[in-house]
Amino acid sequence: MSNLRHTPVGATVTVRKIEGEGATRRRIMDMGITRGAEIYVRKVAPLGDPVEITVRGYELSLRKADAEMIQVD
Repeated sequence: MSNLRHTPVGATVTVRKIEGEGATRRRIMDMGITRGAEIYVRKVAPLGDPVEITVRGYELSLRKADAEMIQVD
């Protein structure tokens, strides 16, 4: 298991766990990123921030720090 930050572009992964606490964790979950959701990594900016993903049929951009909190298979 690794985190979303280290997932290569073009890969589809499944969320296994969301780390962190409080408002940050709730914000990630409110975006539809929950355990069992499939995430497709569309793009990563040259410096690694942000990461552009597709989840539940829509596109999101996540900060690098947020992507590191999402554990995936």
